[in-house]
Amino acid sequence: MRLRIDLAYDGTDFHGWAAQPALRTVQGDLTTALATVLRRPAGGLQVVCAGRTDAGVHARGQVAHVDLVDEVPEGLDRLARRVNGVLPPDVRVHRIVVAPDGFDARFAALWRRYAYRIADSADVVDPLHRRHVLAWPRPLDLDAMNAASAPLVGLHDFASFCKQRPGATTIRTLLELSWSRDGAGVAVGRVRADAFCHSMVRALVGCLVAVGEGRKPPEWPREILTAERRDPGVVVLHAHGLTLEEVAYPPDDELAARVAQAAARRVAAETDA
Repeated sequence: MRLRIDLAYDGTDFHGWAAQPALRTVQGDLTTALATVLRRPAGGLQVVCAGRTDAGVHARGQVAHVDLVDEVPEGLDRLARRVNGVLPPDVRVHRIVVAPDGFDARFAALWRRYAYRIADSADVVDPLHRRHVLAWPRPLDLDAMNAASAPLVGLHDFASFCKQRPGATTIRTLLELSWSRDGAGVAVGRVRADAFCHSMVRALVGCLVAVGEGRKPPEWPREILTAERRDPGVVVLHAHGLTLEEVAYPPDDELAARVAQAAARRVAAETDA
């Protein structure tokens, strides 16, 4: 039986999603909590997520799955409550349900949506939001950032914005990259793609911030993209401003086809941001 787990976490005190020896990770905490409640060895559970967030990155709409060899006798609502009772307060399971046939948290996803939040003036810097909003010392021109963002949308090789890994593709379809201000005046970047390579979102934001400050022209990010190699002028911004907001999946009867398509295309790819 495969279970779908929807969860959220404050990434401040985690060394990212993926389990690492002697380090606290979201996958490690969730696996331990599930094993404790289900009375199974943690080594026998493999929790797979939609997007492996980096150290310090948050999630409001993370999705994961885990396979069990038998059914949960106590019911899934009670399982979710008991898992939350074991988890520390910076991780919360929103729901646990039986996944439909063909569901895979990673490969069935159509897209992932992230938000990067920047408080770029003293009057909108809220100390209560310091863990998930980046305080920036200079004002940003969002019109210029949107002009610079538009040419980056589409199917491209994002090698210029990714920490490359051996055998991993850097070709991605960027579906949305736009900037606006929320009700408090915080600059919010919406970034949506079929998948992301390692550090891609924070590198894109770092590049666009240089435009927003006026240090670079709006054409510069496109020039960086077409070079298809890392540029030392692109700064990867701090992790804490980034939040995984949402993951979208196709209708149940299209899940298996989506998994086959995604797995074939990105068998060696990473989905980190």
